[in-house]
Amino acid sequence: MKKNKYKAYLHHDLGVQYFENCTIFKIWAPTMAGINLNIYHNDTDEIPFAIIALQKDENIFTTTLQGNYLNIYYTYKAFEINENNHIIWYNEIPDIYATAVGANGKKGMIVNLQNTNPEGWQNDKNPFVGKPETAIIYELHVRDYTIFTDANNKGKFLGLTQLGLYNTDLQPIGLAHLINLGITHVQLLPCFDFATLDETIYNNTDYNWGYDPLNYNVPEGSYATNASNGNVRIKEFKTLIKTLHDHGIAVIMDVVYNHTYYTEASYFNQIVPNYYYRKKEDDTFSNASGCGNETASEHTMMRKFMIDSILYWTTEYHIDGFRFDLMAIHDIETMNLLAKAVRKINPHAILLGEGWTADSSTLQEDKRAVKQNVTQLDQIAVFCDDLRDGIKGNVFEKNSLGFVAGNQQLTETIKFGLVGAIYHPQINYSNQIYGNAAYANLPQQIIAYSECHDNYTLWDKLQLALPVASTAQLIKHYKIALSIVLLGQGTPFIHAGQEMCRTKQGDGNSYKSDDTINGINWERLIEFETVHHTLKQLIAIRKAHPAFSLGNAKLINEHLSFLPTTAGIVYLKIANVPNDSWQEIHVIFNAAAQSFNPNLNATLYKKVFSTESDNEFTVAAFATAIFVNN
Repeated sequence: MKKNKYKAYLHHDLGVQYFENCTIFKIWAPTMAGINLNIYHNDTDEIPFAIIALQKDENIFTTTLQGNYLNIYYTYKAFEINENNHIIWYNEIPDIYATAVGANGKKGMIVNLQNTNPEGWQNDKNPFVGKPETAIIYELHVRDYTIFTDANNKGKFLGLTQLGLYNTDLQPIGLAHLINLGITHVQLLPCFDFATLDETIYNNTDYNWGYDPLNYNVPEGSYATNASNGNVRIKEFKTLIKTLHDHGIAVIMDVVYNHTYYTEASYFNQIVPNYYYRKKEDDTFSNASGCGNETASEHTMMRKFMIDSILYWTTEYHIDGFRFDLMAIHDIETMNLLAKAVRKINPHAILLGEGWTADSSTLQEDKRAVKQNVTQLDQIAVFCDDLRDGIKGNVFEKNSLGFVAGNQQLTETIKFGLVGAIYHPQINYSNQIYGNAAYANLPQQIIAYSECHDNYTLWDKLQLALPVASTAQLIKHYKIALSIVLLGQGTPFIHAGQEMCRTKQGDGNSYKSDDTINGINWERLIEFETVHHTLKQLIAIRKAHPAFSLGNAKLINEHLSFLPTTAGIVYLKIANVPNDSWQEIHVIFNAAAQSFNPNLNATLYKKVFSTESDNEFTVAAFATAIFVNN
């Protein structure tokens, strides 16, 4: 029987269901001859106090334990019988639907989820009710954000809930800083249980971004104050989410369904061998993730798992959106079914993902959620690497120059990103760095960014590309980059620390580097306060003026035009936008070495923003300025 032809189980009761008088276990395992359920008092126990053989009904194994098993731990151990009638035992694992685990995710835990809700949880909801293009997303890693603060639980979920933290100049940091920026969404790097950190110990060199999935429906233990207790993990993560909601910030969760950290030994493969993965013709694992395997979202039960898991995070944790790692590995149909299911629960959920893979896939490209297929996706955005590399240069070539550093050949790519990758008659599509045509038909289908957790930070990239430039000069280039992201039509995305010129000391792949590389150095707020101030200004301008989030191609082509300039300058005009107090807006991104005079009548227009603190009615060299009619 072909691996995707096993009879699927489409009910919503897989995993563990806890009741005071009984606990029900149910697992889908069509190839197994038998499965034993092992019951433990503690997550450190090596010998179970009970072993129960599950009963098989078609492809489902199940059992019901009578009595109250709250806070007890469990594992499954499955076996097959081969053609020689020999028993083949698989590894002892929690099930893939586990919602609580002990330390390092090796044993599942039976919990009452009602007991994990923080006070007021029943009234908690998504604070964002706008359109996707009005969102302003800020990506952060839980540990990075507070590891160099005096938070009581620095580096953990609770550390990010604490107010009253300051740097040495008494500037608010941590949560208070986040609130003051004015962003609408926090995007958290993976917070589910990942594999490579030992949750029973702590040291400042044991680090990971979290793109190494182990238990998909469980919060990461290293971010909890007690990794052994599943109740603690869950409640503390919910507390973080509610805290952010209480301050008007929605939460996007970074999810990694495209691969598992282990392959043959993964929890998926130990219960239905090979089913959840794509295989090549030679029966080796396809590896579009570059991590040893790729999951098969088109297989019925993998698709079901992804949707069930996303809905679980949406309902149980009140997550407001999801960022899909290497989303192009997933098939379009699955992503659209998932989006539809999420929005039934949270109509204002934000969905986005990487529209590329790390290697080739066995699934044909026309079926995959690649960047070029974004118009086939149901309100799911892709990251605009065109704009990213147009701004700062190729991320894989450390010496390459971007537009903001004076590369005039990237002017058309900047214009392309500013309109949200849609068609605009004033853009030369034959002069783009990646492709020769528009690939979006709505600007919110792209995420506008210059930096994320991957690759060199913008500051480091500028330092590498302009090794003799002074700090003051680099700041000028840097501010132009921030302005392009915030004043364009795509959904803007900021990486934590960009407001203080975050550096990772030239580390271009810091996924497992230590805190000294990855941690936010809040003292940089002092040195780069003008950058912080500029970003706050840009956020406030975007939120106050609908001209910067028009929302569809018709309005963009009707109201937005490009005016002629000299080389190295992009001159944007937005006019007569309904409900905008600025009737005519001139935005000039000057990446040239000389100042630019827009030839506007100073009695009719005023300069309302500039990345340079000057009083001249011009745009300084390497600066962005906004002029509006009086």
